[in-house]
Amino acid sequence: MARAVADAVDQERHLLVQAGTGTGKSLAYLVPAVAHAQATGKPVVVATATLALQGQIVDRDMPRLAEALVGKVDRTPTYALVKGRRNYLCRHKLGGGFPVEDEADALPGLGGDPGASSGSAGASSRLGAEVVRLREWAEETEGGDRDELVPGVSERAWRQVSVSAQECLGSSCPMVAECFVERSRDAAKDVDVVVTNHSFMAIDAFEGRAMLPEHDLLVVDEAHELVDRVTSTVTDEITGAGVLAAAHRAARLADTADLAAAAADLTATCADLPEGRLEALPASLVAALSRVHECARALQSAMKPSGGPGGGEPADGQRAVARAAVDEVFDTSGRLLDQRELDVAWVGQDPRRGASLRVAPMSVAMQLRDKVFGERTVVMTSATLELGGTFDAVAGTLGLRGAGAPEWTGLDVGSPFDYARQGIAYVARHLPQPGRDGPPDVLFDEIEALVRAAGGRTLGLFSSMRAAQAATAAMRDRLGGDIEVLCQGEDQIGTLVRRFATHASTCLFGTLTLWQGVDVPGSSCQLVIIDRIPFPRPDDPLASARSQAIARMGGNGFMAVSATHAALRLAQGAGRLIRRGDDRGVVAFLDPRMMTARYAGFLQASLPPFWPTTDRDLVLSALARLDEAAPPPMPVATPARRGTKGALAPDLGTVAVDGPASAARDAAQHPGPGRVAEATSSGAPAPEAARTGVTAGHGWSREQDEELSDGLDLGLDVDELAEHLGVEAEAVRARISRLRLGSAG
Repeated sequence: MARAVADAVDQERHLLVQAGTGTGKSLAYLVPAVAHAQATGKPVVVATATLALQGQIVDRDMPRLAEALVGKVDRTPTYALVKGRRNYLCRHKLGGGFPVEDEADALPGLGGDPGASSGSAGASSRLGAEVVRLREWAEETEGGDRDELVPGVSERAWRQVSVSAQECLGSSCPMVAECFVERSRDAAKDVDVVVTNHSFMAIDAFEGRAMLPEHDLLVVDEAHELVDRVTSTVTDEITGAGVLAAAHRAARLADTADLAAAAADLTATCADLPEGRLEALPASLVAALSRVHECARALQSAMKPSGGPGGGEPADGQRAVARAAVDEVFDTSGRLLDQRELDVAWVGQDPRRGASLRVAPMSVAMQLRDKVFGERTVVMTSATLELGGTFDAVAGTLGLRGAGAPEWTGLDVGSPFDYARQGIAYVARHLPQPGRDGPPDVLFDEIEALVRAAGGRTLGLFSSMRAAQAATAAMRDRLGGDIEVLCQGEDQIGTLVRRFATHASTCLFGTLTLWQGVDVPGSSCQLVIIDRIPFPRPDDPLASARSQAIARMGGNGFMAVSATHAALRLAQGAGRLIRRGDDRGVVAFLDPRMMTARYAGFLQASLPPFWPTTDRDLVLSALARLDEAAPPPMPVATPARRGTKGALAPDLGTVAVDGPASAARDAAQHPGPGRVAEATSSGAPAPEAARTGVTAGHGWSREQDEELSDGLDLGLDVDELAEHLGVEAEAVRARISRLRLGSAG
């Protein structure tokens, strides 16, 4: 793989590489990336989908690589992690240069009334303690990165000391010379490897903000996630409540009565609309959105500084915040009114939150082709890029097929594992097809038999949280105290995974995060259960729009969209089983369509090449033998907390930050040369983290906040998010509102 990446760089030809678990693909692209950076003097950008992989690269791979390359390259490799502006403390806002996000959220010394006494006194006391910590930390931190603050603070508190890109005053800020964001980005220009995330990379490419340093080589890891992450980045939402909030933010700067009235009109209009996709905007909605659009335009003009552009007025944080909110209303209403051919608009209805309007591109293929692949050499890699035995499905979503597509090479470098000898793919063909009436008892009979034979050691991947919880309840009742059954949502994911990894007679059931985010090698995970083929929901607006568009062009919409989505998820889920060369086990598919459906061959071809069978007795015997011969669970390392270090690395001229190794198995500490910014959590089971805040009676961790945001990006509605997180729906709605994450229908 390293040779293929080096050749692609030399030939300036795009490369798609499928590299299975255990290949060492990050090292395979980092070695030629460092060589290219040092030869050209330009940094290489590496974009990942998850924080876990960012942590692995910055905390483990680059430090080891830097040591290994001593004497083999011109100088010690350097690297940096670049994040969005909201991840850094804003000195100007901390000093009172911006209004508080919400009067109810005002922190002492940031615009709140320290003498206020109300029912919120307890919350104010907690916020007061947090702001004291923030102020003390602001005096000592040299990076300003939120993840340096351990334990963390609530999202509510952090928003009082940070700003979004839209709210930032930029070069007109009186504290721009001390800006943590500008310092980190300036430092990143001088390193060899810049690590960031898919969304940040996409914004930099699509909007031309120059947030990343100039580069001619981009590596996209976890590339199977790129299209979904980019799509969520360019998805917009508008609600009557959001328009009214923008009006309130601007009320001190201009007359916002018209916009507030337009917000009420939009709320009333949307309340009468049925949930689902809008093939065309009804006349009533066009009228309501037009009114919002025109009122926002008038408010934009009214809020312009009296001196005009460059008129010399001092930087105004309040005006920046208000303009950002009104600009968003103006842009989103305008986008909906444009009714672009490739945009998909839909209505979400919620009995408590009301209606929301969302709009997303049907495809980002052409944007990726023009803005990402058109301006640099791109290496895409993942363990799951080849679906149905070909790269065509993924390449099409990336804009790499059809007339005018750039040249690219596809390569499957294989795997160090012997899947046919290490694992069995079992399809329970005798079970009934999944239905809408919930799991039948015969399904629970099958799960019980498999789990008992395996002696626990089971990761259960379910299509919904409701199904995972039903299976958990049934197994706890059936298995008694013999085997412990854990369920996602009952504790933090890291805590649950650690217990699963360290106790053999344990099962872990869940959905969403567990399909991709669990790495448990050794005897603790010898059985992976997949309850049904994970097709997208039939009423998913984007999936249905894409299927219909492909069908209109004469293609097979089901295979191109639904089957491809399912194949990708199945490959990711089945990949949880074999993580090392000596792992053994069974992946059990409890959906007979994996054998009987016309698309079964496509799905099977997307999986690792396990030994296939439908023989139930053979599988139960194999699991029992594995349980009897299983060695003790592998030790699980506890990642250390990150701290802050203000000293510069004099030999490299960048900021050194301590950090833990990401892998639970190889957690040896590598301080690493000159990291400009740090990564956050790792993929290994993490110690229980401090709660970031309490909303609607539920204590939320940062990990849960991240899962909530990811779930919204995936288009989950409130009930699905509540099921996934194991939290009451009302608490989910309140948290979405508190974090201003947008809408879930």
